[in-house]
Amino acid sequence: MSALSANPSASPAAAPRMHQPLAERLRPRRLADVIGQQHVLGPGMPLRLAFESGRPHSCIFWGPPGVGKTTIARLMAEAFDAQFISISAVLGGVKDIRDAVQQAEAARAGLLPRATIVFVDEVHRFNKSQQDAFLPHVESGLFTFIGATTENPSFEVNSALLSRATVYVLQPLTPADLKQILALAQAQQALPAIEEEAIERLVAYADGDARRLLNTVETLAIAAAQEQRAQITDAWLLQVLGQQLRRYDKGGEQFYDTISALHKAVRGSDPDAALYWLVRMLDGGVDPRYIARRMVRMASEDIGLADPRALRLALDAAEVYERLGSPEGELALAECVLYLAVAPKSNAVYRAYNAARAWVQKDGTRPVPLHLRNAPTKLMKQLDYGKDYRYAHDEEDAFAAGERYLPEGMPEPHFYAPVERGLEIKIAQKLRDLRARNAAARAQDTSQTGEA
Repeated sequence: MSALSANPSASPAAAPRMHQPLAERLRPRRLADVIGQQHVLGPGMPLRLAFESGRPHSCIFWGPPGVGKTTIARLMAEAFDAQFISISAVLGGVKDIRDAVQQAEAARAGLLPRATIVFVDEVHRFNKSQQDAFLPHVESGLFTFIGATTENPSFEVNSALLSRATVYVLQPLTPADLKQILALAQAQQALPAIEEEAIERLVAYADGDARRLLNTVETLAIAAAQEQRAQITDAWLLQVLGQQLRRYDKGGEQFYDTISALHKAVRGSDPDAALYWLVRMLDGGVDPRYIARRMVRMASEDIGLADPRALRLALDAAEVYERLGSPEGELALAECVLYLAVAPKSNAVYRAYNAARAWVQKDGTRPVPLHLRNAPTKLMKQLDYGKDYRYAHDEEDAFAAGERYLPEGMPEPHFYAPVERGLEIKIAQKLRDLRARNAAARAQDTSQTGEA
């Protein structure tokens, strides 16, 4: 659920909807009412163009919970006047798919033929054979398939089905989006007056998830009514939402202080401290995926080529968590953070990259030397593209001593300076040897040129 109707009371079904959950009551009835996802729904954006074309197409919405996947699918059905059939992959199976096929065939064969959109929520939970069951009907055009998933479809959706669907990536809602949604809830008198500090905390607690925000609003409204409370204060909000919110403010200073402490403990090679801060964050309710992303960054920034296995381990830990979830997947994060903490440290890659960026930003656009250019056509060869290039694999030790790979006139920048730790000890020695061979070969070329 991402979006909320700017004028929910305008619907003739507004009265019966008062008994529905708040998230359902505020679900948009028009594309123009959607809040958020403007990178795909804004004017000229791909999904908006699909709506305006009048021709539905199979697609997969990939994004975290509560960002509008189901809402957009329903709006597509309404926009194209199509029958909408919803299947939950958590509870459904092949029988539900067969039933959907029968309903789609009936709609197509009726006196007033209608298109059908089959929406599959949590499609990644269907196994291969269940996903394959959609293929012939998508191919024949019997129905338009729309899947929703919180997991990367590249890993969780069959390649055959994936090739027949456009993937749209939906983003977590911004704090501004969530505040707009909260204002709509207040306009519906779904909760009493609320302090600005409480709004900020409530938005941070929702963490980009509109459904979570509105479900929490309903809980607060019930509690406030029972206590005959005219205003929701920040202190009362903390009391109602419980220990988790008190201990960890996702949007506040403590969040950034704690992730900073974790990063610095890893950089400082203190495994106990790193594990402590990791558990503090998990216990406080931070999204483990965020921690996994930060550990990938730590592996690149603070370990680099001193131990290249660290980056692979961080990526593996992130994938394990995606597959197992909490709490099982958190052990992989603990294993990773301990490895990062005890690994040899080097920020040579980080410094080299920053130095190269700074150089390119201030330097001119130097042309690629002719001998390094590709020459796929006769004209390019006539212009000496690729002429005199030395193929390294044909040289001793697969190294063309003396060959130059930088633009003409550019001095050797030596961006990368390995440290004397871990694997970079060997890398540093190899670079010294190669540079010495380059220097000797170039000196000899200069000498021969002088003699000539």
